[in-house]
Amino acid sequence: QVRLVESGGGLVQAGESLRLSCTVSGIISILSTIGWHRQAPGKQRELVATITKGGNRNYPDWVKGRSTISRDNANTVYLQMNSLKPEDTGVYYCAAGRSGGGGFGFWGQGTQVTVSS
Repeated sequence: QVRLVESGGGLVQAGESLRLSCTVSGIISILSTIGWHRQAPGKQRELVATITKGGNRNYPDWVKGRSTISRDNANTVYLQMNSLKPEDTGVYYCAAGRSGGGGFGFWGQGTQVTVSS
């Protein structure tokens, strides 16, 4: 029904920036929220940012302004990450949730971000 494809990951040095992209296709009208998550080696997956159909953005406190989620009119959601640290290393996933709740039911395959010190 819904397909999400992430891109933009790579190897960067600490302090640099990176912009991830998530292209959403399929029955987009059923979606209410797109979120970026990450999973560091040996750790649980955690939420980085969300954006709703209405454009409302939310971030967990630990993001502290270093990341910004945005979207264009062509079904692509971006995650701009600045001042990257080695602890930001991990696989970054894009996920989508349906209108009406139920959590994030659709996930992309992820894109690797590696930050060297």
